[in-house]
Amino acid sequence: MSKPKKTVIEYRNYELPINFPVLVLTGDRWYISDVKSGKLHFHNCLEIGICHQDSGFIEFADEPVPFKAGDVTFISRNVAHTSYSTKGESSLWSYIFLNPDDLFKGIFGASSPYGEIYYDMTQNLQMILHGSEHKEIYSLVTQILSELVNKEMNYQIAVKGLMLSLFMKLMRVYAGQKKQSIAQKAAHDNDIVVMPALEYIRENYMLNFPIEDLANMCHLSQTHFRRVFHEIMQTSPLDYLNTTRILQSCILLRTTEESILSISEQVGFRSVSSFNRHFSEKMGAQPGEWRRKMVKIDNASIMKYTGWTQAEKLTESRK
Repeated sequence: MSKPKKTVIEYRNYELPINFPVLVLTGDRWYISDVKSGKLHFHNCLEIGICHQDSGFIEFADEPVPFKAGDVTFISRNVAHTSYSTKGESSLWSYIFLNPDDLFKGIFGASSPYGEIYYDMTQNLQMILHGSEHKEIYSLVTQILSELVNKEMNYQIAVKGLMLSLFMKLMRVYAGQKKQSIAQKAAHDNDIVVMPALEYIRENYMLNFPIEDLANMCHLSQTHFRRVFHEIMQTSPLDYLNTTRILQSCILLRTTEESILSISEQVGFRSVSSFNRHFSEKMGAQPGEWRRKMVKIDNASIMKYTGWTQAEKLTESRK
């Protein structure tokens, strides 16, 4: 009997501005093809999408969820997914990518009243909301999009305020869905149990510690912890830790002139050769090469990835 086909997962890194970690992709070029991609992908940041026309599906793992014009989507970093339009259609989208922890720095800390639900939400969002049912959320997303496109006076401050309002409303929806999910599915307990490990990695990624320490924080055996962690995060604890380190190194590579060796040590790698190997695996280039490329890049394009359709081709096909 032949082995089941292994799912290919693609990592996409979006270069967010350092001082204002929000990137918008909009206009008449962001159509999604009706040809299903042969691979899932995940991002280094949270994705907010708004569908302007036509319909299709977003697939999380092997579960397709339908979307239509007027829907807004929220997908956390590290959540593997793919999107494709209904056969014969080409859905048009606008996307906002952001790092909420940097944007809301100091607002949703561990000691804040709803810090736990915020952190849970930003790690696990895979939500499609219908604009007709969530009018306030739909309105906030469209206002944010307008501010980002028009860039009028103090637009960054306006975007941050609107984003904060959006996240507060999202947290209410998310908390309600979680409450309903708990009643229907006891497995949600697993989501809570790995939070101490995720929080520890986020704050202490630069330190060297055994996976056993993370398991102990969650009051689980190492074997059970590894299994539960992989079920929730779709990756192993060590891979998640190394990914966190690599993403932090990207910030240092872009914003400082420190040596590769110094950066590798600051983010927690014991040797520069290990850092180079993991960096190359995640980013597709050696650190020095990636740093030189970033100097030359103003706007990152994702048209090279499968699933996107050029607007000109669509125009021709519809004549």
